[in-house]
Amino acid sequence: MLNEQRRAPLFEALKEHALKKPAGFHIPGHGQGRGLPAELLSLGGQALFAFDLTELPGLDDLHNPGGPIAGAQALAAKSYGADQSFFLINGTTVGIHALITALVGQGKVIIPRNAHRSVLGGLVLSGADPVYVLPGIIPEFEVDCGVTPACIRQALGLNPDTAAALAVRPNYYGIAGDLAGQVLAAHEAGIPVLVDEAHGPHLRFHHALPADAMAAGADAAVQSMHKLGGSLGQSSMLHLQGDLVDADAVAASLRLLQTTSPSYILLASLDLARRQMFLHGEELMEKALTLARDIRQKLSGIRNLRILTSDCLPEQRCELDTTKLVISVRGLGLTGYQVSGLLSGRYRIFIEMADFNNIVAVISTGTTSEDCDELADALKDITARDKLPALPPLPGTPLRYKKIMKPRDAWFAPAKKVPLAEARGRICAEAVAVYPPGVPALNPGEEITGDIYEYLQRIREMGLPCHGPSDTTLKTIKIVIE
Repeated sequence: MLNEQRRAPLFEALKEHALKKPAGFHIPGHGQGRGLPAELLSLGGQALFAFDLTELPGLDDLHNPGGPIAGAQALAAKSYGADQSFFLINGTTVGIHALITALVGQGKVIIPRNAHRSVLGGLVLSGADPVYVLPGIIPEFEVDCGVTPACIRQALGLNPDTAAALAVRPNYYGIAGDLAGQVLAAHEAGIPVLVDEAHGPHLRFHHALPADAMAAGADAAVQSMHKLGGSLGQSSMLHLQGDLVDADAVAASLRLLQTTSPSYILLASLDLARRQMFLHGEELMEKALTLARDIRQKLSGIRNLRILTSDCLPEQRCELDTTKLVISVRGLGLTGYQVSGLLSGRYRIFIEMADFNNIVAVISTGTTSEDCDELADALKDITARDKLPALPPLPGTPLRYKKIMKPRDAWFAPAKKVPLAEARGRICAEAVAVYPPGVPALNPGEEITGDIYEYLQRIREMGLPCHGPSDTTLKTIKIVIE
């Protein structure tokens, strides 16, 4: 027991990873400190420890700001063109929860079917009633490309009592749909647009990037500053503008949902990251975009790899954030998961994510040209050494769903696990999604129809990773006890 307690497994794993001197193409975007504001390394390198404080006199209170936190948030609002901004130290997740709780309540909200699981958390917390809309899919990559304004108008026509519309933009693959069109459609009906802009804190600071949510006219947006904005992990911002959102209600929800012991280190990193992006963002993003352009050129000539470019997007108004490098590896006969494993295990290169068809590498302010060269060389080596026969096609996610209960009602209803074979026709009590394209086959409160059952059986046979269910093997699934 004593020898066992001498260990610190997480610390040991982190130290071992750092000693590998890995090439990282993942978040946080500061690249293990290379892209951090220098001030976080001040005080003889002790700033991170010296700033680990609490609500002392002169340091303000996140939940009732009137001093330096209030001033920092006001500068963030000016920087992002918002009327009011809030610092978040529970990630973008808490911002999504707060917006749905404050601005939707138990009413209806239009939601893209591929929304992040934090949105499901907001539905469960608030009791909101989702009206799902389906994003388009880019066939060659099997990734979504956003919801059209026509989809929003159609959903509003069928649900005129809708309280708000939620958008995901840009998505995990850097695709930014027609947010301005969605905003116009929603504002015609007098409802606000709430944007999960987790992957877009950098968009405002370079003309070659898609417009950010505030510039597109959205009423609220939540951004993960730690992704590409230069702050520390878990730190985010929430921005509001216009008369369709109640800022006091949002602030009250944040007081309810955020920790009462906020990290001043994370708050300081948000303040400094905002300053760094406002003063030097164009220069920093130009460097990242140049690296992204160069590595695309190097990879474009490699057989059996396909790079997602603007030319791959549909004719509808979509744009691409090219700091996200999306590479289809289907031509190798390998899944994205396998290629990701080869990159990390063989070449000490760690990417942001992988799905069945693709790998995704983030080119950030902390990325170096040496990192990019290593990634390009590794992929060339993989294509020479590891090509296999063609992969079987990925089953298409059933597009029809049958909502029986609100997600909250299903979540809190008595439930039990049953073998998948016994679940047909029952009400699901959890979410089930496969990546790609990440469109859930099931959300809590939906019936496990025959089509969905057959799809889940196929997914189980292929051994594809599932997100959401308590049994990720899909041998069992949780259903509502009726």
